[in-house]
Amino acid sequence: MPAKSKKQQKAAGAALSAKRGETKKSSLKGASKEMVESMTEKELEDLASTKRKKLPEKKK
Repeated sequence: MPAKSKKQQKAAGAALSAKRGETKKSSLKGASKEMVESMTEKELEDLASTKRKKLPEKKK
């Protein structure tokens, strides 16, 4: 499932980093904090790997 906005893609990248132990979970905010608990590493990889070129900044 590809990300639907740039913010969603960035949040997924932050959550994936925390899930892998590269950053602290305590440094996460908002959606990325929820994502790290509710999504698998594979789901986060799919969202984070979405190309941002044609995505809107925020989903309307």
